Amino acid sequence: MKQKFSSSKNNIALIAICLATLMFSLEISSVPVILPTLEKVLNANLKDMQWIMNIYTIGCTTVLMAAGTLADRYGRKRILMITLILFGISSLVCGLANNIALLVTSRFFQGVSGGAMLICQVATLSHQFQEGKERSRAFSIWGIILGVGLGFGPIIGGSIIALLSWEWVFLIHVPIAFLAAILVYGYVDESKDDDAKKIDIWGMITLSVAVFGLTYFITQGPDLGFTSPIALGILTVTVISFVLFLWVEK
Repeated sequence: MKQKFSSSKNNIALIAICLATLMFSLEISSVPVILPTLEKVLNANLKDMQWIMNIYTIGCTTVLMAAGTLADRYGRKRILMITLILFGISSLVCGLANNIALLVTSRFFQGVSGGAMLICQVATLSHQFQEGKERSRAFSIWGIILGVGLGFGPIIGGSIIALLSWEWVFLIHVPIAFLAAILVYGYVDESKDDDAKKIDIWGMITLSVAVFGLTYFITQGPDLGFTSPIALGILTVTVISFVLFLWVEK
């Protein structure tokens, strides 16, 4: 009986984590479908469209180290719940945005919370499913859902805009995020690294700045010009930040 309850609990936990990864992946692949509509509705230009897409990636990559450190110290379940709620709130703001500046800003926070969610998902799955066969099954299902979100995102996004409106490509994540947060609270086991050292603030800051700068340079370089003063300045700050990170971590 106890084993059956544990299995049911783990299955619901897996559903919650899969909902999180589905939202994360859909925000990568479904948004390009609505860009032509956004261009008309929000009076945007090509550069604005690039920002709407790239800022999500920048947010995701910038937060990875910090999210992993915080999750190890304060608990993966706790950080996963917080990031799910933040993802839901930022998705709500995206759907209600009436100008490009607000949409790009909220997309950045979507990326930050999405990247943190992704880190917590992997760690949570590893702790929740510890037996070899059970763990393989869980990660296989999780990987399939991630692939479905990335592969079928354009179809899903196109269907949403055809049946409803572009806002719902973002707003649909609000109830899903809060449902996932409730399921995580009730069915995911908390885990943390008992040997985790105190938070390395300067290490987190310097590496995050370096990752942000590198991602910004790669995504915005073609528009800025890779040899332009601004691009070279960003690259210089990125290199300095990475060198400082190596020095801090000695």
